[in-house]
Amino acid sequence: MAAYQAPSFEALERLSKSRDADLARRELMQPDRIRGRGAQSNRTGRFEPHQRDSFDDGWGVVEPMPVFETVEHVERAKTIITTNDSPDIGFERSINAYRGCEHGCSYCFARPTHAYLGHSAGIDFERDIYVKANAVEALRAELSAKNYRPKPIAMGTNTDPYQPAERSHKLTRGILEVMLETRHPVMITTKSALIIRDLDILTELARLNLVKVAISVTSMDHKLSRKMEPRASSPARRLEAIRLLSEAGVPTAIFASPMIPAINDMELERILDAGKAQGAVSASMILLRLPGEVRDVFREWLLRHFPDRVRHVLSLVRDTRGGKDYDSRWGVRMTGEGPYATLLRQRFEKARERYGLDAKLPPLRNDLFIAPKVDSPQMSLF
Repeated sequence: MAAYQAPSFEALERLSKSRDADLARRELMQPDRIRGRGAQSNRTGRFEPHQRDSFDDGWGVVEPMPVFETVEHVERAKTIITTNDSPDIGFERSINAYRGCEHGCSYCFARPTHAYLGHSAGIDFERDIYVKANAVEALRAELSAKNYRPKPIAMGTNTDPYQPAERSHKLTRGILEVMLETRHPVMITTKSALIIRDLDILTELARLNLVKVAISVTSMDHKLSRKMEPRASSPARRLEAIRLLSEAGVPTAIFASPMIPAINDMELERILDAGKAQGAVSASMILLRLPGEVRDVFREWLLRHFPDRVRHVLSLVRDTRGGKDYDSRWGVRMTGEGPYATLLRQRFEKARERYGLDAKLPPLRNDLFIAPKVDSPQMSLF
């Protein structure tokens, strides 16, 4: 048997249109092999010279194929602070200590970046995790540069800083320790209750007005959440994290993101209400977006879990993107356009006002920065 490669989604969509959902699901990767994963296939990366395909050679499968286990790759980053000039993003600098994310969200917009590492945007993105072992060291070096000027640094912009790998590597905690030492402002977005482990540092940063946190909650339904984000914290634990952060004085927002038409959009008001009850002071929302390979990964996820809704969900998505699967224009990619997107935005605004979540988190201070001391191999003359 050759290496397994999922068929094109166009073939699967044709099967779903024929209403033979059971047959369509059988065309996806075997469920036993992808327990705890969001992607349903592992297509070869788009930059690879060869593509794999599967066929039956008549011998069948002698023994069950193994599950996809997580593999960590250690790397050393040349730099750790990334800059961007996107006009529709509220930060200029970010840090990602990990590449790939074990949380396994099928809709994650960062999936296409794994192709640059020679991996698939599918299951590889969730199991091949790159750990930037020198992240703390690299950060100290960049902050110590004579021409460095502090601005808030965002964490959790590409992959979650508190994904499972953080439990053992503690890179995010090390970065926060440097932030506290240097009095540097930082913003954190996560789906993990592991953030509570660092409450001691976050409390001190909050006391100096140097941190704000956003907890992303996509559903209050534990079963749906497990399908959408297989290895992220449960909704109850995320809400508890909001409560503990708020009680400790850490400014905390709730993110109802992404909102997926006909999947979790009906929960929008409930999510905001729950966040407010636990102490959130602000709220935000992003509409589902499907850049690059994310489109096929998400479509396959739909076909596995909601075969009867595939056509309806994708039709609504296209209605918000001018008839396309995705619109990358600034100012539109996060919100969409058209009647559905407008109605969703109106619902969000009304709910945010009703629950008192329309305040903005306080701006962070930049004037307390103290450059870190970095040991130099060159001896001083004085």
